[in-house]
Parts: sequence; structure tokens; C-alpha cells
Amino acid sequence: MVDAVIFDLDGVLIDSESVWDAARRAVVADNGGSWTETATRAMQGMSSPEWSRYLRDELGVELDPDEISRQVVERMLAAYEREVPLLPGAVQAVRRLAERWPLGLASSANRPVIDAALQSAGLAGCFAATVSGDEVARGKPSPDVYLEAARKLSVEAGQAAAVEDSSNGLRAAAAAGMLVIAVPNREFPPADDALALASLVVQSVGELTPELIEDAAVRRG
Repeated sequence: MVDAVIFDLDGVLIDSESVWDAARRAVVADNGGSWTETATRAMQGMSSPEWSRYLRDELGVELDPDEISRQVVERMLAAYEREVPLLPGAVQAVRRLAERWPLGLASSANRPVIDAALQSAGLAGCFAATVSGDEVARGKPSPDVYLEAARKLSVEAGQAAAVEDSSNGLRAAAAAGMLVIAVPNREFPPADDALALASLVVQSVGELTPELIEDAAVRRG
């Protein structure tokens, strides 16, 4: 009943929200902008073009979006050269599920950031397909990145499971028609209505096993 599993990256495999936050805050501070309390949550799930425009239009950064994205990515890559903050059990979970299903990755992160993170974590070979939010028309909560990952895996979206942590990510996976698995982000917990879309909720990605996913698929019907 499940033909593939598709992971989000940030907040599911990597504890990266603070890394993105630091990179974006630095670009905002260095270029005439002002950070707001709602900025972090507002940008969760946005693609690079979307959050770059947000930094310009909402936070007042005095650069064009392409340059904003370039500077943020540069800072992210430098941070990941020092350390990729993998979440506990992430590597084991990916390798465990890769023995059972083809895996995909559907991330809002820029392509260079995705590739650097997976390479540094030793997980690049575990994923049969990876998709960046830059490579589809709309970021999460639209389903585009998940639908493209399913297409690249040659599976029907309804026959795939998606592992997500945020409100917009959960909504995107549900909109794609996938079996939704939630690993709630502890720093920015998903909204109740988004969490309700999940057929399976675990507190850590390391808890995931093929048996748990298959049982969730059976319960979903």
C-alpha cells in the first residue's frame, strides 16, 4: 500500500531552523532590513524565490531577491562545512527505510544546500530522487514539491508516504494525497489542524520503522 517514502529535510532530518534563521538574520541586518517576531514561522516551507521576496518586501532588505538568496545560501554552505546538525536517529531511520522502499526528498531548501547536507551526512546515496522548492512553481503548503518527487520516483502520489514536521509541510503532503507522517517540530510546533492531517505521529524521526508506516497505511484504508 506504500510504494515510496518521501522525507522533508529541515526539521525532519536536520535541526536546521536556527541555522537558516542565523543566515537570514545576518543578511537582513547587513542590508538595511528589520527582523520581526513572525518572520521565522512565516517563511517555513517557502521556496527560495518566495522567502527572498519576503526578506525584500516584508523585512526591508535592500537587495534584489536573487542576491538575497545567494548570500543566504553562501552562509548556509559555510555553516554546513563546519557541521550538519543531524537530528537523533535520522541517519538510522533513512537507512532502515531505504532497505524497504525507494526514498525521495522534498525540501524547500536550495539545491546546493540539499546536496551539501546529504553529502556531509553520508545519505546522498539513500535517495532515489530529490526535489528542491526552487525546482517547482510553488512552495509548501502547495503540493508541488511532493508531486514532483513522486513523479521522479515513478510512483503515484497517493501510494507514497511523506514525513514532515511543520504546518505548511504537513499541508503540502496532505494536498498531494500522500500518507502523512508527522514528526512535530519542537521549536515551532505545527498547528492543530495541520497535525490532524497526519495518519501517524512520532516524536522523533528515529522511531520510524517500515512496520509503523505500513500499519498507518492499513488504518488509513
